[in-house]
Amino acid sequence: MSTRASGFSRSSRDHFVPDEDSDPQAARKLRGHLEHIDFTAYASDREMIKAALGPADPDKFQHLAVACAHARAQWLKEALAMAAHPTEIGKVEVQRLADLRMRYEEMAEVYDAMRLMVERGLLVYPTPA
Repeated sequence: MSTRASGFSRSSRDHFVPDEDSDPQAARKLRGHLEHIDFTAYASDREMIKAALGPADPDKFQHLAVACAHARAQWLKEALAMAAHPTEIGKVEVQRLADLRMRYEEMAEVYDAMRLMVERGLLVYPTPA
């Protein structure tokens, strides 16, 4: 996966691990509380995403895919243009290339995130007939 310019990411390994010396009944109770917290977050995410985006449809994915492909193509086109004149590559050109790469990576992250939202049931995608 790419470097995230947008910051925070949570590991899927961040799960409850009971203390070995803890009471099993207390650990189960705490696990139940944590599952309730996770479900509350899931339900809130689903509600907010649905309100903001509506159902996911093929057009939304196509628009994101085209935007991502366009950003990637612009990044590569700029890099190839620079490679044609390598002695003229300076700080400004490198920064331009970095900005284009970040644009592509952010679009790719959004596409992947939206796909993951469908996979996890956070975003409703109509089943094909």
